[in-house]
Parts: sequence; structure tokens; C-alpha cells
Amino acid sequence: MDTAILDQARTWLAQDPDDETREELAALIERADSGDEDAIDDLFDRFDGRLQFGTAGLRGELGAGSNRMNRVLVAQAAAGFAAFLRARDPEGTPTVVVGYDGRRNSDVFARDSAELFAGAGLRAILLPRRLPTPVLAFAVRHLGADAGVMVTASHNPPNDNGYKVYLGGRDAGSQIVAPSDGEIAASIRRIADERSVLDLPRSIEYEIADEAVVEAYVTATAAVAPAPEGAAGTRWVYTAMHGVGWETFARVLDAAGYPAPTVVPEQIDPDGRFPTVSFPNPEEPGAMDLAFATARASDAEFVIAQDPDADRLAVAIPLRGEGGEGGWRRLTGNEVGLLLGLRAARAAAGMPGASLACSLVSSPGLGAIARKHDLDFHETLTGFKWISRAPGMVFGFEEALGYLVNPETVRDKDGISASIAFLALATEARGRGLTIADLLDELTAEIGFYASGQVSVRVEDVSTIATMMAALRADPPSSFGDTAVALADDLLQDPAGLGGDVLRYRLEDGSRIIFRPSGTEPKLKVYLDVRGESREDSAARLVALEQAVRERLDRLS
Repeated sequence: MDTAILDQARTWLAQDPDDETREELAALIERADSGDEDAIDDLFDRFDGRLQFGTAGLRGELGAGSNRMNRVLVAQAAAGFAAFLRARDPEGTPTVVVGYDGRRNSDVFARDSAELFAGAGLRAILLPRRLPTPVLAFAVRHLGADAGVMVTASHNPPNDNGYKVYLGGRDAGSQIVAPSDGEIAASIRRIADERSVLDLPRSIEYEIADEAVVEAYVTATAAVAPAPEGAAGTRWVYTAMHGVGWETFARVLDAAGYPAPTVVPEQIDPDGRFPTVSFPNPEEPGAMDLAFATARASDAEFVIAQDPDADRLAVAIPLRGEGGEGGWRRLTGNEVGLLLGLRAARAAAGMPGASLACSLVSSPGLGAIARKHDLDFHETLTGFKWISRAPGMVFGFEEALGYLVNPETVRDKDGISASIAFLALATEARGRGLTIADLLDELTAEIGFYASGQVSVRVEDVSTIATMMAALRADPPSSFGDTAVALADDLLQDPAGLGGDVLRYRLEDGSRIIFRPSGTEPKLKVYLDVRGESREDSAARLVALEQAVRERLDRLS
């Protein structure tokens, strides 16, 4: 047994205020002391490093140890963030708003953070109950706060939790980017190295936000797209995926005048165990099966799903020719993004400096929409911390089901406001005798036949992803299948002023392939985009490209 790891574990145990993780760690140390190899391996996994604080904040599995999410790690993060904010404004009293969702320990981590912020001399405001991430992002701007913290792991597996950070002031309520992320991480590390969390000052003199903050979010979000005439009678299904979206979303629906949906009863209430899904992400196979069953039983026209913290939106429609009696399909994030982007482009006509924005892995079709409507277009690195900063943006999206439709009030993806905007599209189309599938046809008629796909490789050891990316750099592909690579970009070399661990290949037939490690999961993601002469041609091109990419990945692994 490595005595350094064992010493770290004992030091951690001595400062852990949580009975559950103390008991868990004490038992593990005892087993490791007796020579239990499994316990020794487990301790190494927990203490050989720590969860890294980056531009996505913290996110990881719950449990004891520096490489897990727990009260010690959160206390260090809160104290380090407080020190960063005090250094940023040494003469003032920074204000921090704290929110939390329905995951295990989210409320505990949020209260710990509020107490530590207050103890550090900050004005700490805790949201009144578990609420969606977009409400926290809204509150940072609405209250003029210097910063915000949301305790959530969004759509991660059930045993994960996380810590997402926003900055006000010149950052306007967006998530953190460099150099702030590195400065915060260094501040957290100093706290972890120099002080026991038991010695950190705490105070219960934090504020509980007034309900008026939630009311203001409801009012602003309902104003995104009030229900058009003829919305009554629309039949649709909604699932909260065991998350916190429904209470707030229901209030927005009522304020905007939309008919209530048929809800998926098994998934409507917050439940951090996520009992009906193995992975609470609408993108994952099987996650929307209960919603599809509910839609068939209620003869619904479409399904809307939000992820557990309601910052993402998924939409599903019946397969053509089956009237909902048979199959359903979830629209891709690109399809929803392009429909919402077209809506935004039409609304922004003639607006000086208005732009559309998306991440570099999202459909190039948004650029085509911007050009057609004489708007600026910005392609950014992945994440709304970048999209939200695009100059003049009136709409932004990324293919992973994230949409920003109201940048004046929320500078992050927002599944609730996006749902309202999409409901406006669907009900307006219904008034014209059209379906969502017909809207996709109209989109294609306007910009052409774009098709997108994705191949993901999930790994046990995240270092495998770095190895695969290094192999691609060492032996750059000259072709994928029978199609030659026309241009290869390594964004680590920053040729386009973007930066990031991204490899982008443009093929001679106009197709595009992008390799990128996931920022929130142990995955290597590969994004595929094609444009064909017809729907059938683009679908065939996408199938051929996916096969070529899978063959390349097989060789890498």
C-alpha cells in the first residue's frame, strides 16, 4: 500500500463533516490496512488526483475522496471561489446566488456553499427550493449578482453531481472561461493544500431569495412566445425525466396561454434515483420510451422532454404514415436548432448587428440560414460559455440539445424557454394545417438537404481518449472510406482563433468530420455533417461516412 495515498485518505477522513462518507472511507481504510487489494485499488482511484475545476466547473461521482463529489470537495470549491471573488473586488462585498436541483446531496452542497460564502464575508443568496438551472442563470442577471453557483450534474448518471459557476459583471451572467477558470482552480487548490475544511469560517447569515425571482423568470420566459390563436386543442406529451423542470415549466405554460400537456406520471416529480431510466439523458437509447408510450396512448402530436435540470430540450414526433400508433423518433439537436434558428432569423430581419451562433460541432445549416436572412454568423467552441458571448447573438444552439432563445435574460442554454419557442412553432404550424415534419420539409426547401450524425466511444479510463487523439495527430487520415480529406485543422494549433482539443476534417465531397473529447463524460465524440442533393442522397452519404469513421475508430482502439 502506498503510504502517501493512505495518509491522504486519513487526512481527508479527519476533516469530513458527512457521516455517510466518513463511514464509507473509514471502512475502506481499514480494509486497505489489512491488505485487501480491491480496497487499495479503490483508494488509489479516489485519491490519486482530484476532480479538476475547469470551464464546466466540477462534475463527478458521489463518494469520499478528492476524486469524488462530496462535502469536503464542495467546501474547498466554495471557499476557493469566495477567495477569488474577494480578490476580484477587494473593496466591495460580492454577491453570489446559489441554486440546486433534485439530485442526491444537491441541497446539502448548496447550503454548505451558502454558509461558506457568508462566512467569507460575501452576500450569499440561496434560491428558495430546488429549481431548474436556467432559473439560477436568470437570477444572476436579474439580481445583478457578481456570481452564481448551480449544484447539478445535469443529465449525467444518477450517482453523479456537479458544481457549475457563472460570473456577473463584465461576464454578464455567462459560465466561466479562461483565464477565470484557471484562477478559480488555483484558489481552490490553495485552500485544499493549506486548510482543513473544519477551520473554514461559516455563517448562517445568508439570504433566501424571494419568490419574486422565480415569478420574474416565469414572466420573462412566457414573453418569449405567447400562445398563438388556435393553440387550444394541441395534444402533446411532456416528461421531466425525474428532474425539477415541471413546476416552473407548468407556470410558464399557464402564463403564456398554452394548453397543458399529458405528462409522463412516472417521471414528472423530482427523484434523484432516476428509477425509470439508466441514464437520465433524452439522447440516450430508451430514455424516452415511457414518453413514447404515453404519446401513443394519448394520440399526441409531439413529445417535449427536458433533462433533469431543464437546461436541455428534446422533441419527438410520430413516424410518418403511422399516426403515432407505431413508432416515434426524437428529432436531432441539429433539427430542433435549425427550426428555432429559422424562427429567430425571421424575427431578427432588419436588426443591425444581429447574429446567429452555434458551436463548431453543430450543423453548418445555421450558417446557411444566417446568410439567407442577411444576418451575421458565429461559430464557437463547444459550450454555452462561448456561444453566449457571440457578438449580437439573437439565437444560439449546440447539437447536444442546448438552445439559447432569450439572451437578454438568460446567458446559458435554457430548456424551458426553448420549449416555449418550440411550442409556438408547432402550434402556429398546426394553425396552417401543418405538422412538425412539414416544418422540417419547409426548412429543407429553404437551405438544402443537411444531415448530421454522431459516433461516440465511451471509455473506462479517460486517458484512452488522449491516446486516441494523439494517434490521429501522429498519423493524420488522408481519407475516410473512398473520400479524400481536403483540409485538416488541429484546433490545438489555433488556426482559426478558436483553440481546443479538436480535430476537424473537411472532405472533398463537402462533408465534415470533427473529433472531440466530451467535456462532461468519459467519451470521445465524432460529429458528422453532410449536404446532399436530396434527402435520400444526404442520408446515404451520412451512412457511408459513419461506417468509414467507425472503421477508423476500430483501428485506433
